[in-house]
Amino acid sequence: MVIVMTGVATIVFFITRIIPADPVGAILGGNAPIELVDKMRAELGLDKPIHEQFIDYVVGIFHGDFGHSLVTKKPILEDIFTFLPATMELAIVAMFFAIIIGIISGAFSAVKRNSIVDHATRVFSIMGVALPVFWLGLILLFFLYFKADLFPGGGRHSLFIFPEKITGLVLLDAIICRDWDTFKDALHHIILPAFVLGYAHAALISRIKRASMLDVLQQDYIRTARAKGLGKRVVIFRHALRNSLIPVVTVIGVSFGDLLGGAVLTETIFSWPGLGRYLVNALLVLDYPAITGGTLFIAFVYSLANLLVDISYAVLDPRMQN
Repeated sequence: MVIVMTGVATIVFFITRIIPADPVGAILGGNAPIELVDKMRAELGLDKPIHEQFIDYVVGIFHGDFGHSLVTKKPILEDIFTFLPATMELAIVAMFFAIIIGIISGAFSAVKRNSIVDHATRVFSIMGVALPVFWLGLILLFFLYFKADLFPGGGRHSLFIFPEKITGLVLLDAIICRDWDTFKDALHHIILPAFVLGYAHAALISRIKRASMLDVLQQDYIRTARAKGLGKRVVIFRHALRNSLIPVVTVIGVSFGDLLGGAVLTETIFSWPGLGRYLVNALLVLDYPAITGGTLFIAFVYSLANLLVDISYAVLDPRMQN
C-alpha cells in the first residue's frame, strides 16, 4: 500500500503540473490584471520550481495537509469528508445491488447450465460489461424519468425534504431518526443511479460466480456429497455456494474501490452531490490540490479494499489459515 500510494502521489502531482494550462487563469479569468495573477501564483506556490513544489507537496502529505482548494478555499480533507458521505451511500447501495444480482444470477446460471436461464444471464452479463455508464444513465433517465416519470431526475432527495444530518448518509440517518418519509424519498432517488453504477459490477460478479460455481460443482467432494444421498439444495447451498465465493470476494473488493472512481460519471449525470462530482468540478477549473487530494483518497480506499480482500480469504478458505 505504501508503494502504491507513493507512486500514485508522484504520478498525479507531475501530470497535473505538465498539463499546458494555468489554474490561476482559469479561476481569475483571462482579463485579470497581471499583478493579481502574479500575487495569486506566489500565494499558491506555483511560482516555485517544480521540484520545490513537489517537496512542499510531499511534506504536506506527511503532515496530513493536502492543501486548500482553489475554489472553496477550504482544506482538501474537509471538502473530501463533506462530499464523501453522498458517494459512500451511492457506492454502498450500488454494491448491494451488484452483489445480490450478481451472485444470485451467477449461481442460477451455473446450476441451470445451458438452459434459457443460463443464456439470459450470459446476455445480461455481456450487456453489463459492454454498455458505457454514461449511455446507460442517459437512456434510463430519458425513459424512466422524462417519459414514464417513474423516478426522479437527480439529487439525493426532493427539494422540500430536509433530512436530519447525523452520519451524512441520508438513508441511515432517516432510519436512526425514524423519519420514514425521508427514507422513502431518498430511496426513490438513489435506486436509479445506484443501479446504473452497479450494473457493470453485477455483470462481472455474475460471470465470475458462474465460472467458479461450475468449477466447484465438478470437484470430488461435491460428487461424494451427492453419493452420500444429500439433497440437491444441501449440496449447492452448504458446499458449492460458499466454496465458490473466494474469487467473487476478490471481484467485490476491487469493485467497491472502483465504484468510488466510477461514481464520477454517474454523479455528474444524476446531479449527485458527491466526491465524484466534486472532482469533476475541480478538473474543470484546474484545482490542483483538490484533484491530487481526491485522487489520493480514492487510491487509498482502493488499496484498503484489496487488503481487506486478502484478509477475508482466511475466513472463507480454512486452508489459508495454515
